[in-house]
Amino acid sequence: MERRADEEAGETAPTAPDAPAASDAPTAPDAPTAPDAPAASDRPVTSTRLAPLARGPVITAMAALAALLAATSQLYGYHRDELYFRMLDPAWGYVDQPPLTPLIAGALASIIDEPWFLRIPAIVAAVAAVLVAALIAREVGGGRLAQSLAAWSAAASAFPLIFGHVLLTASLDLVVWPLVALFAMRALLRSDGRWWLAVGAVAGLGSSSKLLVAVLLIGLGVGLLAFGPWRQLRSPWLWAGVAIAVVLALPNIVYQATHDWPQFAMGAALAENNADETRVLMWPMLLLLVGPYLVPIWVAGIVALLRRRSWRDIRLLLGALVVVVVFTFVGGSQFYYPLGVLQVLLAIGCVPTAEWMRTRARSMLVWVGVILNGLTSAVIALPLVPLDALGATPLPEMNQVTADSIGWPAYVQQVVDAAGSDAAGSDAAASEPGALGAPIITANYGEAGALDRFGPALGIDADDVYSGHNELWFRGHPPHAADAEGSAVFVGYFRPGFLATMFDSCEVRGELDNGLGVDNEEQGAPITVCTGMRVPWSEAWPRFAHLD
Repeated sequence: MERRADEEAGETAPTAPDAPAASDAPTAPDAPTAPDAPAASDRPVTSTRLAPLARGPVITAMAALAALLAATSQLYGYHRDELYFRMLDPAWGYVDQPPLTPLIAGALASIIDEPWFLRIPAIVAAVAAVLVAALIAREVGGGRLAQSLAAWSAAASAFPLIFGHVLLTASLDLVVWPLVALFAMRALLRSDGRWWLAVGAVAGLGSSSKLLVAVLLIGLGVGLLAFGPWRQLRSPWLWAGVAIAVVLALPNIVYQATHDWPQFAMGAALAENNADETRVLMWPMLLLLVGPYLVPIWVAGIVALLRRRSWRDIRLLLGALVVVVVFTFVGGSQFYYPLGVLQVLLAIGCVPTAEWMRTRARSMLVWVGVILNGLTSAVIALPLVPLDALGATPLPEMNQVTADSIGWPAYVQQVVDAAGSDAAGSDAAASEPGALGAPIITANYGEAGALDRFGPALGIDADDVYSGHNELWFRGHPPHAADAEGSAVFVGYFRPGFLATMFDSCEVRGELDNGLGVDNEEQGAPITVCTGMRVPWSEAWPRFAHLD
């Protein structure tokens, strides 16, 4: 379709930098209007020229977020998922996730194996999400104030700060979900179906990081059926976009189909462990995902979508919210799944909020809320509290990412001390891989990743580290040569009596202690040395497999 001339002009026409857009400009509350003149909020967005992008405030918000995330990126240490990702070999897929995030982590770790370098993609995704938030506000008619508010609100949001600080599969979704929504909005508001191709491209590529984007697409489809515009169902561009998404996701689909759909098994395992907690937590967490001070803004976005006739074509976003919330409740996997839709609603809500900010007092109230939300979120999400004081605060309990980033080098040293103190104390152990000799089997991938990363400097050969957790089980068991040795070191909790069925004797030689008083999954976990193996590893290994 031919793009409207007034839209093109809106992209390039110069304006005074401080001139407020029409939708942001304060008006006298009793100003008379013509009785038949439609309100600004009722005029179709497509009939008005889009405001220029508020480059100054948006770039400033992006720069501030980038600086904050970069400055804190090396503090505390690796997250358990990062340690896991960096040790996975490149593959078309894994039992617990698509291939992209481990591929990125492994590539970066091969260049500079430090947390700050590994986290660059997460920082880029979080900063890009700030720009997308401003573009969403602009797309629905937001001027300079609305765009500025959208950018700073995105930069000050709680879980985006968490996911921007560490490299998780959810980190790239920070920008994937809002981009999918933005392009869908452009297809509808600009009456230009070609944007559906962009929706399909972003969603298809995003599936290589996290398959959850399929739920967003289903949600948009349900919203389209529920709210319209139904004419879009006849658009060849829409179905071409769907085809693009399927083609780009095809490697993931083929991997799932040829490996007995492991994602379903993984989802079932997560639900078994988390469902009861998730179904309770998800409701209050809806108020905390972006931060409590920003709740009125995204609620204003929901209300405006329902009330504004000019936005009726994008009410499918409400359908997406309902579908994602229902999926989260029924699936019971992770409570943060609605975050991506809330990011979009937050940006949209900045438009009516900016219109409401007509007085100095209202404006101050909103901006103080954004600042308080940012400060609170930063303290909870980022490693700002000194490490030696962290255990005396509730922060590790409030933010699991913080707890999972603590103590890994100390844990590895304790494994060496407990399982091979003589070898660890020798000069040879410090310089020769495999000084401990016996295979080391961990209860989870975080422990395995820590031993893989920090063990070689302490005499542990990374090839001697094994785990039955998720994808690591498929890497194989200790070699048959270890059967003759008949001994092994076990790190972490195993089922009571489990090891006794395979070894003549097992002795707890120590326990993991981060020394900071932080109660994470590893704290207090035993280090056990077993001898006299009764069954070969080829027979024992299937018993170690577990998903969670």
